[in-house]
Amino acid sequence: MSIDSHPTVVVLQPGYLPWLGFFDQLRRADVFVYYDDVQYDKHGWRNRNRIKTQNGPLWLTVPVRHRGEGSPRILDVEIDRRTSWARKHIASVRQAYARAPFLSRYLPELEALLQREWTHLVDLDIACVDLMASWLGIRRRVERSSCLGIDGERSERLVNVCRRFGATKYVSGDAAQAYLDVPLFERHGIAVEWQRFVHPVYPQMHGAFVPNLSALDLLLNCGDEAPGVLTATRVP
Repeated sequence: MSIDSHPTVVVLQPGYLPWLGFFDQLRRADVFVYYDDVQYDKHGWRNRNRIKTQNGPLWLTVPVRHRGEGSPRILDVEIDRRTSWARKHIASVRQAYARAPFLSRYLPELEALLQREWTHLVDLDIACVDLMASWLGIRRRVERSSCLGIDGERSERLVNVCRRFGATKYVSGDAAQAYLDVPLFERHGIAVEWQRFVHPVYPQMHGAFVPNLSALDLLLNCGDEAPGVLTATRVP
């Protein structure tokens, strides 16, 4: 896609097989920046997500190695390759979605991707997003904060990222309302837009609808209709 001279920027940490809210932010960006050089959160979404089974949501977790003391940056986190996690994840998806109408369309590509010889979590995460975004028809300019050489603390650094690309709008998840320095953005001519994502409801297997799963759930259940489902219920 062509980049507007005054683009919208989104800065977001990478995640494993992300939920629909992640892809909503990706589709609303002209420039999407992976925040990959900030501290890794051990109990977050960097290395795990959920699918839906007949027994309820199931975590798919990529095992990681913890070396030394302190908290590593996301980009430094290594995958623990001593376990056959990829095979287990594929088996879980295959079993949970055995009767899903679009399993055969998407599973072979996902299986081929997960079974590569990954060493670092961030590379796996970004590859998964690239694949899922292609299925959702989303193509955006993507950068990594670790490659930009931009300094600053919290809001200041985010403002500097926006300025690098000449952005006039920054789209942020709602949770950042607790700490984002909106006046700082405004002083630099950058409008902050809160995501305010409304999770869509769509045909889903295994009983009552469960939101906030990996976007795989939407894709495997809805196929070509998934992009329209993603955009249909977002608050303007």
